[in-house]
Amino acid sequence: MKRFPRRAALLAAAAVALLPTTATAAPAYPDPLPLTGRQIIHDPTVHQLGNGQYVAYSTGGVIGARLSTDLRDWTDAGNAFTTPPSWWYDYNSSADPWAPDLSYRDGRYWLYYAVSSWGTNHSAIGVATSPSGLPGTWTDHGPAFTSETTDTWNAIDPAIVRADGRLWMAFGSYWTGIRMVELDRTTGKAIPGATIAHLATRPDAPYAVEGASILHRGRYYYLFASYDACCAGVNSTYKIRVGRSTKVTGPYTDSTGTPMLNGGGDLLLASHGRYIGPGGESTFRTHGRTWLAYHYYDADDNGTPKLGLNPLSWTKDGWPVPL
Repeated sequence: MKRFPRRAALLAAAAVALLPTTATAAPAYPDPLPLTGRQIIHDPTVHQLGNGQYVAYSTGGVIGARLSTDLRDWTDAGNAFTTPPSWWYDYNSSADPWAPDLSYRDGRYWLYYAVSSWGTNHSAIGVATSPSGLPGTWTDHGPAFTSETTDTWNAIDPAIVRADGRLWMAFGSYWTGIRMVELDRTTGKAIPGATIAHLATRPDAPYAVEGASILHRGRYYYLFASYDACCAGVNSTYKIRVGRSTKVTGPYTDSTGTPMLNGGGDLLLASHGRYIGPGGESTFRTHGRTWLAYHYYDADDNGTPKLGLNPLSWTKDGWPVPL
């Protein structure tokens, strides 16, 4: 209960037109922004494009796309690609892509995504570029990074971040958790022979940490990650934790100093009310603030996965708080 006055003060100070207009959640976990239209989504990555529209790409389809002009009302916009690139079938018999990551640099939009199958780390992360970021405009450039059954990591769930003029990609899941590799800024692909850094894991098998997203703010890099079990509707136990580091490659620790390599991570968002298993998160900036995008399973709609959006505020000592 001690957190409630602090959160109320943050809400009042940060009130803007886009913030949720209701507050029915438990004090520690705010409800997501009320949305209309096409809300069904999984593992969203959200970005405001040069034309002012917001796009959300996601798992499913040939990288499913949603568009919005105001973050509140979303329409189905088809897929990033009209047909799956042929190489996807080497990693998934139905060419089903997972967990995309959208970013912008060097005059182009960059879309990273995973192609894999359940229960194996014979996986690949692909990369595509577009001049506009809109669905149907993407050119695929093949695998940016791969993993095999002999590796102790899994090449899924990409997350791109720039640091000190260099380009990095966090990735990983079960198979020892979150890893990181440096990318070539020109090709957008992993530098051959690059060291694979280790960012987060659990001390207990099956090391259920995945869905990384990294945000640079001030002197820190913040690592957001999804813990526990995804993709089971109302039985999902996903939750979002966060740690930070002064270096992009870590070590990342939580507010108590516990390393994320030892199961640490402050609990940022967990199940509450109808909003079950929030995870598959990413962050984006718009209207001068940082937002958290994720999926949750709607207990009032048979566990349907839907888009969650919350703005982030920050404590005096620099930790994120969803509003």
